[in-house]
Amino acid sequence: MAIVINVNGRIAHGTSATIPVLDHGFLYGEGVYEVCRTYHGHPLLFDRHMRRMRNSAGMIALPVPFTDAEALDVVNQTLAAAGLATPATPGHEAYVRLLLTRGVGELSYDAAACSEPSVVVIVRPHAEPEAHIYELGVRVSLVPIVRNHPLSLNPLIKSNNLLNNALAMQHALQHGAFEAVMRNLRGEIAECSQSNLFVVKGGSAFTPPVDAGLLAGITREFLFDVAQEIGVPMAESVMRDEDLLGADEAFLTSTTREVVPIVLVDERRIGAGRPGPVTRALLEGFRRRADLLTAGGGRQQG
Repeated sequence: MAIVINVNGRIAHGTSATIPVLDHGFLYGEGVYEVCRTYHGHPLLFDRHMRRMRNSAGMIALPVPFTDAEALDVVNQTLAAAGLATPATPGHEAYVRLLLTRGVGELSYDAAACSEPSVVVIVRPHAEPEAHIYELGVRVSLVPIVRNHPLSLNPLIKSNNLLNNALAMQHALQHGAFEAVMRNLRGEIAECSQSNLFVVKGGSAFTPPVDAGLLAGITREFLFDVAQEIGVPMAESVMRDEDLLGADEAFLTSTTREVVPIVLVDERRIGAGRPGPVTRALLEGFRRRADLLTAGGGRQQG
């Protein structure tokens, strides 16, 4: 798949894009990012993603050098360069990753060593998950990798430093799983390595609270709106292994994968072992509302 990368206003294709080795994003992982995808050629919930980026940047005292409108302009320029700004056929959509780093500076942890941030936009065709993932569901693994403690590296910061997530996902992949489920230091379920987790019990959906130590996903947030619209009760609730293993249904949410049914946790079957009615209704509701929000090209927040 073709990848187009915009580094500080310079557009390049694939591996020809470069960033200085002395950029603190590369040296120390000092930076934040957002991932969104397009529907009808327009990034979904871009305003919400920018709100979270500003919150993440503020938590590491990183200045954001653009307005939301300027950021969207840069994204649209990069989409145009990739030939993905106006899809010619249905389903021809884009994955967009917007990164902001501390910038180039001396070999120092002092933020003042960097004069200005670096801005990177990565665009590629969106790889739609295969249909069987939604029709049959997936297997996840409860991994021993513990989610970062909020007083160490707060998961509310959508940081470019993803080693904690990467180690969890690598463990899951070694065990043949689609995703990793991570606990916090209290043994409570927090989130997955690349997504938020929900369970369904008695027709209601539940997800761990933010103070369990997780990133508050944009899709997670949006799904509360969808649930209210279609009449599915949804709430935050402290969750332990038995809540997941004893659920009627379970699913995960993310920007690029929407709502994915979970039917196995390691070797334990969830509910009937197939995608349940609440999960299916939420996926249908999500897609319907995403389509409505983007079909006219607007920047509605939902």
